[in-house]
Amino acid sequence: MLDFRFKTKASPKPKRDFSGRRKFLIGFMMSCMVLLVGRAIYLQVFENEFLKDQGDDRQVDEVAIPAYRGMIKDRNGAPLAVSTPVESIAINPKELITDDKARLKQMEKEFRLKQALEKLTDTDKAQVLNEYRQEKVLKIRKMEKFLNLPAHKITDLLNEKPLRAFAYIARRIDPGLGNQIKELKLAGIYFEREFKRFYPAGGVSAHLVGFTDVDEVGQGGLEMSYEKVLKGIPGSKRVIRDGQRQIIADVENIRTPVTGKNLELSIDQRIQYLAYKELQLAVNANNANSGTLVILDAKNGEVLAIANQPSFNPNTRKNLKEHFYRNRALTEVFEPGSTVKPFVVAAALDGGYVKQNDLFETNGVFQIGHHTVKDVHNYGTLDLTHVLKKSSNIAVSQMALKMPPKYFWNVYHQLGFGSSAASGFPGEASGSLLDYHRWHDFERATMSFGYGLNASALQLARAYTALADDGILHSVSLLKRDEDIDEKRVFSAKTAKRVRAMMEHVIMKDGTAYEARVDGYSVAGKTGTVKKSAGKGGYVDKKYFSVFAGIAPAKDPRLVMVVMIDEPSTGQYYGGLVSAPVFSKVMTGALRILDIAPDQEETMPVLLTQVH
Repeated sequence: MLDFRFKTKASPKPKRDFSGRRKFLIGFMMSCMVLLVGRAIYLQVFENEFLKDQGDDRQVDEVAIPAYRGMIKDRNGAPLAVSTPVESIAINPKELITDDKARLKQMEKEFRLKQALEKLTDTDKAQVLNEYRQEKVLKIRKMEKFLNLPAHKITDLLNEKPLRAFAYIARRIDPGLGNQIKELKLAGIYFEREFKRFYPAGGVSAHLVGFTDVDEVGQGGLEMSYEKVLKGIPGSKRVIRDGQRQIIADVENIRTPVTGKNLELSIDQRIQYLAYKELQLAVNANNANSGTLVILDAKNGEVLAIANQPSFNPNTRKNLKEHFYRNRALTEVFEPGSTVKPFVVAAALDGGYVKQNDLFETNGVFQIGHHTVKDVHNYGTLDLTHVLKKSSNIAVSQMALKMPPKYFWNVYHQLGFGSSAASGFPGEASGSLLDYHRWHDFERATMSFGYGLNASALQLARAYTALADDGILHSVSLLKRDEDIDEKRVFSAKTAKRVRAMMEHVIMKDGTAYEARVDGYSVAGKTGTVKKSAGKGGYVDKKYFSVFAGIAPAKDPRLVMVVMIDEPSTGQYYGGLVSAPVFSKVMTGALRILDIAPDQEETMPVLLTQVH
């Protein structure tokens, strides 16, 4: 049976009411916001010191990483200048003073944590602060004592008005001493890692190597010349500092420091030491103002030694005056005197103005206009060899007058007189050479025996390479090199050999430089005894430069040396008696150090006995 009843639609269930929950949630969120805002206002307005302390306790900073300065070494790798790690100490007076307040707050926190009392009274605070200040004063005095500072040096910094935020109190101290200062745990004291330049050879190479300032910037010598080469590029890193501004952690490296390049010099420190000691003995023995000595490699112009006296210690330069720092061998000039006579003979021979067998009448006096040229003795008739052996002013004057002024001047100019030797040393002297247009006959004569021009010891030694290397003049180098690409010919090989053979007679017993002889080796050289100029064309009586320039071995030259003693004052002043002995001692040692074979057979057995 069909059911025709209609089904009625069911009535919907009543919806659940969430309005209460919404109201609760909104109210809860609003309450949290009010609490957060209130907390922020409380911290920033009422407890702002808390945020400041937290910021001080956790501070990221960027600091520099010092770069290692390149070493300076001799040709064999011996260190002449090295950088060692040290520390520098700086102070922030403001921070050291305001640390009292911070320390008191710290003490309050410590007492509260121990529950000793809820709050310190004013009397307690004053007592705590006073005890801390007394402790700090004792630490400051200890630090002054450790660093050997003047009494109250740090206290004076704290009393300055206005206070400085930074000041160095010690630079480049030993790390061990730095650790002692760190143990004092004083606020406002900072430590910086730096490098200190150390010179192992002390005064032996001081004039050549030079020195740096407290920031390791070259201030003299090759340290200054090659500053860009030796100086490294500092790096940087991010670090975290604590409340005492001490670095507690590295965050990251930003830039790695680049080490400076090493410098390899041409000098041989063994020969340098020998030259230094013998020159020192000679200056002291002759009670001289100063002395200088230069040794060059005859084959390529390298400087193997360059010594000056008096010297200085670059590691401790207190109370030293500027004139002690000057490298006289390169920066000071003198009239070379008779040491230029071999060049005059070579120029006259090369130009065809004299012949090998020419003779010269001296007779003690030679009149040139209103002027007179004299020799020490009347040597009579001289050949070319005896002109050099006896060092006749009259004979070389006659040769000079045979040569056209332009030709004569050009030979001197090619030898480097009147222009810098271009060694790269700061303040290097150029010397002077009067233009030939201004020469009169007497000037030509005086130029031939070394007056009227001046040169440094290095320039004179360089000129002698033209005689030592068969007519080829070498450029000079303070850096080690294999060959000289700037060499040039000044004399023919035949002329240079002839003149060198003549110069060997100067070292013979009846020559002017017998004291320059070297056992087992042939030596060619020339003396110079030069009156000191008083200015305006005049000369000082009884004041001289004693000079000797020599080559060894003469048969096959390897070394050139110039020795100059300024104003010896114990009686002897001739170059052959004052400077020649220094040449002999230093050349003897240098030839053996370099293992150069003897070329004089008659003395070889003696040498072999001494060596073994």
